[in-house]
Amino acid sequence: MSSPAQNWPLSRRGEIWTANIGHPPVRHWVVVVSVDTRNRSNYIESLLIVPFSSRGGNGPTTLRLEPGESGLPGPSWIKGHFMNTIRKSQLIERQPRPLSDRRMRELCAMIRRSFDPDAPQ
Repeated sequence: MSSPAQNWPLSRRGEIWTANIGHPPVRHWVVVVSVDTRNRSNYIESLLIVPFSSRGGNGPTTLRLEPGESGLPGPSWIKGHFMNTIRKSQLIERQPRPLSDRRMRELCAMIRRSFDPDAPQ
């Protein structure tokens, strides 16, 4: 059994972070979508995220956010079909404004629509 990693950043569901994603790593804004039991665990080294994009369009799995809502410098899109798993160590910096409960419910519905053809629109 591995020992707990106390040096991982503590994140919460709905928080917006910068994170290193990809190979080679590129800095992106992401929103944490995994449940807090997972996010706060000292024994689970990964979490579920959805990255932000600076481009997007209307669709059943995309959501446009304005800067005043996300705290990001410009309009951005969250694309539920790009949900991914990253290591907690890839998180860099917590942004000051998390997503609202309403937006998190919308995001979860978008994620479901990305794999469930019977999900409500």
